[in-house]
Amino acid sequence: MLSAILIGLLVGFVAKLLMPGNSPGGIIVTLVLGVAGSSMATWLGHQLGFYNYGEAAGFFGSVFGAMIVLVIYRALFNSKAS
Repeated sequence: MLSAILIGLLVGFVAKLLMPGNSPGGIIVTLVLGVAGSSMATWLGHQLGFYNYGEAAGFFGSVFGAMIVLVIYRALFNSKAS
């Protein structure tokens, strides 16, 4: 569990660095972003046949998933601010 949290934090941090623009949220949002991105990448990889049952997304797949979650988060966050 601790390793999933640390990896999620790292994945979320890298995704925020790679995405241009303002990234709202602190360390908790970054953690949730990373874990959600990794979960999304794993699910999507299973649906597309990239991973077998029981396999998780790799680091790059997790970062890509976190970037998708970040785009969705920004869209929701910015629409509430206006």
